[in-house]
Amino acid sequence: MEINTAPARPSAATLEPAAVESRALEPVALAALMAQVRGPVLVPGDDGYDAERSGFQLARQHRPAVIVGARCAEDVVAAVRFARAQGLPVAVQATGHGLSAATDGGLLISTRRMAGVRVDAAAGTARVEAGAVWGQVVEAAAPYGLAPLNGSSPGVGVISYTLGGGVGVLARTYGFAADQVRSVDLVTADARELRVTAERDPELFRALLGGGHGLGVVTAMEFGLVPVARLYGGQLVFGGEQIDEALAAYLHWTGTVPDELTSSLALIVYPDLPQLPAALRGRYLAQIRIAYTGSVEEGERLVAPLRAVGPRVSDDLREMPYAESHTIHRDPADPHAYDGDNALLSGLDAAALRRVAALTGPAAPVMCVVQLNHLGGAMAKGGVSAGAPAGAPAGAPAGSVGHRDARYALRVLSPLTGAVAGDGPGGAEAAAALADVRALHAEALAAVAPWRLGRSVNFLFGGHGDRPDADEVARSVHAPEEHRQLAALKAQHDPDNVFRFHPAAATTDRAAAAAALPAPGRGNSPDIRPADRP
Repeated sequence: MEINTAPARPSAATLEPAAVESRALEPVALAALMAQVRGPVLVPGDDGYDAERSGFQLARQHRPAVIVGARCAEDVVAAVRFARAQGLPVAVQATGHGLSAATDGGLLISTRRMAGVRVDAAAGTARVEAGAVWGQVVEAAAPYGLAPLNGSSPGVGVISYTLGGGVGVLARTYGFAADQVRSVDLVTADARELRVTAERDPELFRALLGGGHGLGVVTAMEFGLVPVARLYGGQLVFGGEQIDEALAAYLHWTGTVPDELTSSLALIVYPDLPQLPAALRGRYLAQIRIAYTGSVEEGERLVAPLRAVGPRVSDDLREMPYAESHTIHRDPADPHAYDGDNALLSGLDAAALRRVAALTGPAAPVMCVVQLNHLGGAMAKGGVSAGAPAGAPAGAPAGSVGHRDARYALRVLSPLTGAVAGDGPGGAEAAAALADVRALHAEALAAVAPWRLGRSVNFLFGGHGDRPDADEVARSVHAPEEHRQLAALKAQHDPDNVFRFHPAAATTDRAAAAAALPAPGRGNSPDIRPADRP
């Protein structure tokens, strides 16, 4: 049960007005864009501009020269064509959970209005538009006894999550969300519409599913659903006096459970705030989150070793409809500012995990939430995704999710407050505070260095776009050869680095790519090839 003491989503009335890099947009071209698109076109000073640019991650905010609130794929095409003609880089935002590098003076495509979800129960699939969130898909699939491979939070956007791989509630049982994708509708950097499948373009299809940030704007996606109507899940919560024993027990336990059980461990120091329940206020807690797709009886047997650790602050393990799976993690629902990092691990021992706990616990200089995800199972086994072509060999995943052999993911996240977050001037004090947060994260992750394989795109937490090691972050998401292959595809499909606002958007030469953008008014007007419509 993570907490959030930040204010709710900012509005135009509460968000500090953006100080946008001055860029002269051609008035005639801007008027033409407004006439072409169905959604709103906003520039700084317009009503709704600040609310439109804001997202869930408040630590950094887009400050675009122009925003296109897309309502359809054709709006996205028009926006990309305009950006190319005006020499603007392009950022895309649905919910803003993973915002890593904000555009300052570019073009922002807001996809929140493209929120359509359609379930085909007979085919066992869902088709979603660019702005859909997981809660919508779970709700639409539930009446048919089906479930998507969604994340822990119902408010997270489907598309960006899946492009990063997608480590969800059922991950050990059914694999990554990307493994179920059947087709991707994409607007490319030269404003073409493509329907990408494993049969039509296997290289691009594979690159999109695990390395797809920065290859274009995904306007829709179709993926398979799985036959899960109910599960056994919830939390076991232990108090600070039992943290060490709970850590050791959990780590040993993960080596004994079947693939049908997906779990994580969180360590949280709750502040002493009056709005929190008395049982949590000011306490250091270990929360073990569990989702098991088998019977209640077998679930009870499997968790018995954890319950044997001792008395629990709470224990709400139960059978539940899959539509209630978001209650297992209880992620924050309100936007807030945060910074974080992660490590994918080949293994882990209890001593190292205790070291992480000691560094980030009650004595830590800043608040730090730690989460250890148990990976493996279907994620490691790979197999053929729902979108793989007929006859594809078993054990050859259609996607490019990095480091599939990782056994654990260790995540560190800290809330940011005051001048550190948002559009405020911040200054030296803010820089020092952010440096303290990142120093703690680095020290915690250093404790697990012997097992470190790389990073997960899904767990970057939007904290890398302004770091001097952003290129190293991009390289860490995949093995070196995989990264080189993805960088080559990036250079092929986006040679001018139009889509550059994500740490995993691999480029071979960022400076050269940025310089290669056409000057305002000199962009090409490519022929548009419509996607094959369903």
